[in-house]
Amino acid sequence: MDKIRKIARILHGHQTSDGAGVRLTRIFGFGEESNLDPFLLLDYFGSDRAEDFIAGFPWHPHRGIETVTYLVAGKVEHMDSIGNKGFLGTGDIQWMTAGSGIIHQEMPKPDGSRMFGFQLWVNLPSTHKMMKPRYQDIPAAKVPLVVLPDGVKVKVLAGQLDGTKGPVEDIILSPSYFDVEMPPDTIFTTGTEPDHTAFACIFEGEALFDETRGDSLKPLSGVLYEPGSQVRVRTGKNKARFILISGKPIREPVAWGGPIVMNTREELETAFREYREGTFIRK
Repeated sequence: MDKIRKIARILHGHQTSDGAGVRLTRIFGFGEESNLDPFLLLDYFGSDRAEDFIAGFPWHPHRGIETVTYLVAGKVEHMDSIGNKGFLGTGDIQWMTAGSGIIHQEMPKPDGSRMFGFQLWVNLPSTHKMMKPRYQDIPAAKVPLVVLPDGVKVKVLAGQLDGTKGPVEDIILSPSYFDVEMPPDTIFTTGTEPDHTAFACIFEGEALFDETRGDSLKPLSGVLYEPGSQVRVRTGKNKARFILISGKPIREPVAWGGPIVMNTREELETAFREYREGTFIRK
């Protein structure tokens, strides 16, 4: 029998800044990795004011993780130390596997419209922390949209919904990443792997993410779910839009130092020493 997931914990986002002074809301991160394994951090960035984001994220390293940028609206230029460069536009997603190491920058480009979206950090297992870096840049046009009979719209970025498969493939932790838009007075139900970590973050409207509780969530709040085989969300008089993400836990030790995440302090110290000495990027 299917078990509908209940809320294990409400995730209350808090205001902070990162990069060269980008204002953002951190939904979770730093010190919470044991609860959200394999997910490390989720940031929401969103503003109508260019001064809140234009400084961007200048050159910085990553090793041992994946960074997932979903640009709901706006334009960002990216480039890195191994020759990749390009732009992310409205609705695009970039799944970057830092692996053994990459140095990159992400610089917003004002285009007269609001800039907002999410960046998710995903841990890598020890067997893949030193893999060759790679990118999956997915344009919005390649992200399938599933429209359900009651008008619920789901963009399938990764994973599978009702036989529709997302364009992000060959990811180690079998993730699902949905952008769900619900009209008022509707229900959205989807299956999940029972042992996978699952969470949601609402960024428009309000919705009930656990029908055994009476509190609807509003932006920018998140929920971490208990184990189970289904997620069920209900809207009332208001519409809602949220991201729903799940993935397979790693269950390994975590040594975390800013943009680098390894398994031991020794590995972490090695990474930062190589960065200082100029040997961080593997040929």
